[in-house]
Amino acid sequence: MGELTVLLPVAAAAALAFGVLVVLRRAGRIVARTREVEHFRSGVRELTTRIDQSLEGAVGRIDAMRRGQLGAEALPPTIAAATDAVERYADEARALKSPKAGEPIRDAIVEDLERAGRALEMVGHGATILAQARRRGRELEAQTSVKRGYLNLVHAREAIVRHAAAAEELEVPPVEAAPKGSAPAPTPRS
Repeated sequence: MGELTVLLPVAAAAALAFGVLVVLRRAGRIVARTREVEHFRSGVRELTTRIDQSLEGAVGRIDAMRRGQLGAEALPPTIAAATDAVERYADEARALKSPKAGEPIRDAIVEDLERAGRALEMVGHGATILAQARRRGRELEAQTSVKRGYLNLVHAREAIVRHAAAAEELEVPPVEAAPKGSAPAPTPRS
């Protein structure tokens, strides 16, 4: 009886310690997942803000050229700078560490940055034609190229803003009930 009175409190303390350890481990996983999602959100927020600012400047200058407020010969430096920025942003987006649920968002940002790069190439092509040739047939081709590129650039910019909003709404994935490496609970047979 004396041994039982000593072992019972020790067993209760061990069970309590084990329970606390399990709770702390789960809490640690939740904190790690929350930190990972918040880090991804923050990275996307910061990157998409810079992307939006860069593309806003390029879109404004291209629109000014389309409206005749800026000559076509003034556009190549803007196109070159915006293309370089888009390539760097795409590399940054690829390097973003994301939770499993954030991978489609990251990939969509990269795709839309690549789309913006193609749009800038199209605008550059049109601007080059406008600066060199004044024949009616080529001028129409140039204006069409500039307009299509401009619209694609605007749409890519809008899509990137939507991806940033999707990243903000990204939820922390739930923690599995069983720790990794443990066997799943057997299913009852009927």
